[in-house]
Amino acid sequence: MGSVLAGVLQLLALIGALALVHVPAGSYLARVYSSRRHLRVERWIYRVIGADPDTEMRWPAYLRGVLAFSLAGVLLLYLLQRLQGVLPGSLGFSSVNPAQSFNTAVSFVTNTNWQSYYGEQTMGHVVQTAGLAVQNFVSAAVGMAVAVALVRGFARSRSGELGNFWADLVRGTLRVLVPAAVLGALVLVACGAIQNFSGIHEVGQFVGGTQQWNGGAVASQEAIKELGTNGGGYFNANSAHPFENPTPFTNLFEIFLILVIPFSLTRTFGLMVGSVRQGYAILATMATIWLGFTALMAAAEFSHPGPALQAAGGAMEGKEVRFGVGGSALFAVSTTLTSTGAVDSFHSSFTGLGGGVAMLGMMLGEIAPGGTGSGLYGMLIMAVIAVFLAGLMVGRTPEYLGKKIGAREMKLAACYILVTPALVLVFTAASLALPTPPHSLLNPGAHGFSEVLYAFTSAANNNGSAFAGLNADTDWFNTTTGLAMLLGRFLPMVFVLALAGSLAAQRPVPESAGTLRTEKPLFAGLLVGAILIITGLTYFPALALGPLAEGLA
Repeated sequence: MGSVLAGVLQLLALIGALALVHVPAGSYLARVYSSRRHLRVERWIYRVIGADPDTEMRWPAYLRGVLAFSLAGVLLLYLLQRLQGVLPGSLGFSSVNPAQSFNTAVSFVTNTNWQSYYGEQTMGHVVQTAGLAVQNFVSAAVGMAVAVALVRGFARSRSGELGNFWADLVRGTLRVLVPAAVLGALVLVACGAIQNFSGIHEVGQFVGGTQQWNGGAVASQEAIKELGTNGGGYFNANSAHPFENPTPFTNLFEIFLILVIPFSLTRTFGLMVGSVRQGYAILATMATIWLGFTALMAAAEFSHPGPALQAAGGAMEGKEVRFGVGGSALFAVSTTLTSTGAVDSFHSSFTGLGGGVAMLGMMLGEIAPGGTGSGLYGMLIMAVIAVFLAGLMVGRTPEYLGKKIGAREMKLAACYILVTPALVLVFTAASLALPTPPHSLLNPGAHGFSEVLYAFTSAANNNGSAFAGLNADTDWFNTTTGLAMLLGRFLPMVFVLALAGSLAAQRPVPESAGTLRTEKPLFAGLLVGAILIITGLTYFPALALGPLAEGLA
């Protein structure tokens, strides 16, 4: 079987699996977040944390819950790393230095999972399981909670209430992520991923010494890392490591885990606003962009221009032979169009245009289908902007799902789409202008520029994947990427929740002959165009200096 045919068959199998679970998964998520019933274990948790799950919150209170919970997570994870040297199960590793502890704590709490360290040489069992794995669950649950709050903003009227953050957080964790992650971990263990608390082993004799491997609760962390669109690998090689991703089947299964909740949330959205067709319009937009990027990436990697790649028969540098070009390209697109950050190949080794496709996927805002929760609320913000543009064309006050999009709503949406590009471009410019940061670059010229641009694109968009080649374990990059992750996660949430509160307080606007039908293919096409044009105008100069210059050279 040819490599191109194998890649096409993998894509078709993945689409089939996602289509099979879309309706039941999306309907289940809608029931979870609409239910008035609390499980017994949930009531225990509410009693411990002192929360009343039946109290409705307006957007400032909901935001305070998000920020307070996330701040507590950063502090606890920071302390765990700083105290690692005296904790049991540390595998003899010392405490993590302050700059890297800050960067890692922020990274996992913001659902970014950027790693400037070697996982198997830095973190012991306690930090991996009680610290990093826990944040993989709750950071994803926070993203889903904010998305559901925005959906309630569209669904409710004249109230301003968005639900209860603590109830949404606990339900998303216990009813969705934990059971799904358990099933995912069982599949991975059955297929060869490891799950133990083994110590460090010396393996084989090599020139210059022996090689060391340590075990760990890898399968369980791998499952939630993909399911929650987190991305932090137990090992430095991430999902290219055979202990994390042993076979071509597990590779495809991990891509399925990455995509299943973000795509399913579109049906949840449709059910909660009372129109499944609205959910299908958002789904069609996400799927169109995802399929288009998959085709672009495959074309860039399978064409393998240049004498070296042609002699090798393909662009296999930096890719696992057990996954091939097709599996690696599909994983790369899925991980950069979501906020996952997991990699089964090294994006720095992709062709110039292939690396640019991965970078552009993050620059879109990771909305096709995006992160667990963050993809849906990011796409709904873009839908608000598309409706506004359509209103300008016909001279009519824009409406979306029965809500008027006025000056306040547009200011909040505009602030949302400006935050991330500002962080990416300002930090990239500063890193290249100052004398010390460029010393971290492995490559000169356009590829070196791409290394820095990719790093801050990944951090500010809460993706977490790395281009490789950049030594990010310095005080400068640990601090600046940490700040980019913090601001890139929580500033957009401020605008999302403020927008949700504004929409929930409105009276519904009845449909008329001039109402834009946002469930139609015409609107989906408009939404795709708006996303690509806004991103192109924002990032094209930077892309021209990096991946485009390299790809066209």
